[in-house]
Amino acid sequence: MEATPTHANAELLTRFYRAFSALDADAMAACYAPDARFRDEVFTLEGREEIAAMWRMLCTATRAKGMDAWSLQFSGVHADDRHGHAHWEPRYRFSATGRLVHNIIDAEFRFRDGLIVDHRDRFDFWSWSRQALGLPGWLLGWTPVLRGKVQAQAAANLKAFRHPA
Repeated sequence: MEATPTHANAELLTRFYRAFSALDADAMAACYAPDARFRDEVFTLEGREEIAAMWRMLCTATRAKGMDAWSLQFSGVHADDRHGHAHWEPRYRFSATGRLVHNIIDAEFRFRDGLIVDHRDRFDFWSWSRQALGLPGWLLGWTPVLRGKVQAQAAANLKAFRHPA
């Protein structure tokens, strides 16, 4: 369910999530300022280029291995001149394991000059890891050890995606 935007920054967020739903990473990247920051339970990224690479990697993986399961719903889009938030729920096939995931995410944003300058996604890592990783997620998803391993693997995957050998 989509909210009707009433502010230009709410329209920006709606445009961002519609692009994500269509797996259009370039349109998503255009919503960020050059010096934007992104953080969630897996990635900590600096700059539009690095953030865009993450979205391209995730969209590419979804197109390659998970279009049968892909959907994204978003709601609660609110924004003013400086801050915004949204709720979004992607359903997808995690490319590393082939397991189906339904993630529930709350996002907070800061804006400058009509672009996202700070984007923070929050979700329950243990819930995600149980779905995405199966038994290891059930057993270790609540530990910093597994979270660190997932973060390191995601960083390595992004580096390889950005700079193929």
